Amino acid sequence: MDTNILLESGTNELEVLEFALGQNHYGINVSKIKEILSYQPVTPIPNANPCVEGVFMPRDLMITVINLKRCIGIEEDENKGLFIITNFNKLNIAFHVDEVIGIHRVSWEDIIKPDATINSSETGVSTGVIKMDDKLIIILDFEKIVTDISPETGLKVSDIDAYIDANRDRSDNPILIAEDSPLLSKLITDCLKKSGYTRQIVTMNGQEAWDKICEFKKAGTLYKNVHCIITDIEMPLMDGHRLTKLAKEDEQIKKIPVVIFSSLVNEEMRRKGEELGADAQLTKPEIGNLVEAIDRLIDTSSFD
Repeated sequence: MDTNILLESGTNELEVLEFALGQNHYGINVSKIKEILSYQPVTPIPNANPCVEGVFMPRDLMITVINLKRCIGIEEDENKGLFIITNFNKLNIAFHVDEVIGIHRVSWEDIIKPDATINSSETGVSTGVIKMDDKLIIILDFEKIVTDISPETGLKVSDIDAYIDANRDRSDNPILIAEDSPLLSKLITDCLKKSGYTRQIVTMNGQEAWDKICEFKKAGTLYKNVHCIITDIEMPLMDGHRLTKLAKEDEQIKKIPVVIFSSLVNEEMRRKGEELGADAQLTKPEIGNLVEAIDRLIDTSSFD
């Protein structure tokens, strides 16, 4: 299996690792994966969430093991399987799966966004579906799976309290947000409103955000309607890297600061974001730092 496929930045493509749980096929963005290991015995943790098998220590690094079958309600068997070791939101987590099938390069345009009947903001754990040959590959929302098990790993909403400043009026600075997760979108918008950024345009993916930007540009109201763009990386139709690339290649739009706010801001992804011209890159738990970054970028931007 080739795990060394290199993608150019901003091409709107991703690599998906296909794996099996029983007879079902699922996917994870390769950018989240550190390595894949054969099953190893784990040490159970007393009173842990039922989805947590325990911990193990490959090369002196403590890693929590999550049993994906338990998380999504698939009957367990004796298959020892594999551990997919991941890193996102500054966490190292192992997901216990039955089998790894292979890696597929796909475009975000080809990923089908689940509708509300199977992906509500409260219970849904799927971010997209890929139709490949005669099967469907469900891309799981690993961030939500981890946050449901351990809520303190999600957005630290309390951090916003430090940025409530009666002497700073943020209401005149419109923010454009591109975030496909309904739950995270609500948390981000609520946090920004609490800090004073009350003028918001919320979109579900990079394509919707780009369409809005182009609409404002055509109408001559771009700088009136957008003072900062906040974007996730992983989104259907158009990802955040592609959105950043398009924005920074345009003479007018590039004046607007772009903040990448994603669970995938690791060393490699940070390098890609810098190449594309992102003005700031933050991991999703850092909601307080997001407000600080927006303040700084807006203060140093000129929209003349």
